[in-house]
Amino acid sequence: MTRNHRDLGPFSDLADFAAGLAPAGTGVAPAGTGVASAGAGLAPAGTGAALAGTGAASVGTGVAPAGAGLASAGVGLAPAGVGRLDSATARRIVGFDHDGTPGEPRVERRWSRDGLDGEEVSWSTGYGPRTRAWLLRPAGARGPLPGVLALHGHDAFKYHGKEKIADGPDGVPPGVGELRRAFYGGRPFADAIAWGGFTVLVPDVFLWGSRRFPAATMSGTAGPSPEDRWVALEHEGGDPVDLRWYNRLAARHEHVVAKYCALLGTSLAGIAAYEDRVAAAYLRSRPDVRDGPIGCVGFSGGGCRAALLQATSPHVGAAVIAGMMSTHRALLDRHVAGHTWMFFPPDLPQVGDWPDLAAARAPSPLLVQYLRDDALFPLDGMRAAHERLAAHYRRAGAPDAYVGEFHPGPHRFDRELQDSALDHLKRRLT
Repeated sequence: MTRNHRDLGPFSDLADFAAGLAPAGTGVAPAGTGVASAGAGLAPAGTGAALAGTGAASVGTGVAPAGAGLASAGVGLAPAGVGRLDSATARRIVGFDHDGTPGEPRVERRWSRDGLDGEEVSWSTGYGPRTRAWLLRPAGARGPLPGVLALHGHDAFKYHGKEKIADGPDGVPPGVGELRRAFYGGRPFADAIAWGGFTVLVPDVFLWGSRRFPAATMSGTAGPSPEDRWVALEHEGGDPVDLRWYNRLAARHEHVVAKYCALLGTSLAGIAAYEDRVAAAYLRSRPDVRDGPIGCVGFSGGGCRAALLQATSPHVGAAVIAGMMSTHRALLDRHVAGHTWMFFPPDLPQVGDWPDLAAARAPSPLLVQYLRDDALFPLDGMRAAHERLAAHYRRAGAPDAYVGEFHPGPHRFDRELQDSALDHLKRRLT
């Protein structure tokens, strides 16, 4: 029976859904494993570790020297000997290790505009409101095309999701045009990928757009606190249709959601990855999508989603992570507070670092785009991540399957980067 979790509002059934994913009898680690918490947790003893005999790799390669205790600078916070993850380990450490299927999928409406045919589709993930997504194809295209998931970012803008990176039937919503001009070269990049000859699915994910929390639910859980007086002001009369007010409140509320995720034996990263795997299952089920691997691409928080999906889905055959790559260790004392909880799967430091997770399915093709002047990431952390990724792909016997591009300038996914991403997807999927 579903319990009424007031803080979760329309997602009250998430707790029961998560409980249903936990194996019977979990909650106490099996004798001898030493780790594993209920439903989420750490990999059993021995998993995720580098193969015996790999030797003492240089700093930044993802394998710490034997007996080093905590890894040396640049290698991360993982214990010695770890850093080489496989997909099964990645799924366990982020939580929600489950391949869901889209429940009761349906087409809500169709349109044609700007050289694209579009559909609004929806499905159930098993909890909360129905996920809504846009599916885009070149106008008049016949037959199946390669499939790509275009993953919207965080952007400190949760009121909308898919609308930030794709055009639907109703024009550009308020506030989105400014965001696109600031970070996307003024172009909805999902449309550009579809124009390039793909069937593109643009789904909302947990906390955004059709999957967002109502303001009334968040207002009852988020504060106020003496150090965040603006939260109190919002409680005293914020307009729930004011986008800036809503997005500030949602930023505060993410901390509450992250705590619930921990209590439910998962993480915000795990829920996002699970929902994107459900979206991938829907995309692959379409008759207008070619059989075989699909692609995924995202910028910033969308790049975080792309890394998680690349690591946890065997169906991704080409991934693009833009503006979302660094070692975690390099973020310490400088760049932690400004990031989403989705970027910090709590059990990851036990087995590796962020680039190790992104490389969990090496040699699956991967393009990472780094911005040299990105205020969200230190350049030394980006370089260390690049070295680790390259080392993982060399060990997988496919050094050319990983490409790291370093671009000058600030945090962005402009037309130049979008075009490079499209070229990567074409090379790998067509």
